[in-house]
Amino acid sequence: MNGVTTPTLTKIDQWHELYKAALFETDKKKIPARIADAEQAIVARARELFFSSTDNIEEDQALDDALYALRALQNCLKRDAAA
Repeated sequence: MNGVTTPTLTKIDQWHELYKAALFETDKKKIPARIADAEQAIVARARELFFSSTDNIEEDQALDDALYALRALQNCLKRDAAA
């Protein structure tokens, strides 16, 4: 090994990075896959938080907000495709 370590993403960072990738994707053909990846990561994280014993109200709200935004983006894509 060369002594260089790569930072590992925390659980919060993982879903958040996928979420941002979906929001800022410029290739319309790739957006549905980005949305699906982000939704999967968000649902997995929400499930983890549901079974944890700690208070995660802020992250729970952020997850809900992210899902809402992804669904809105998905609806916009469907509407554009129908036009």
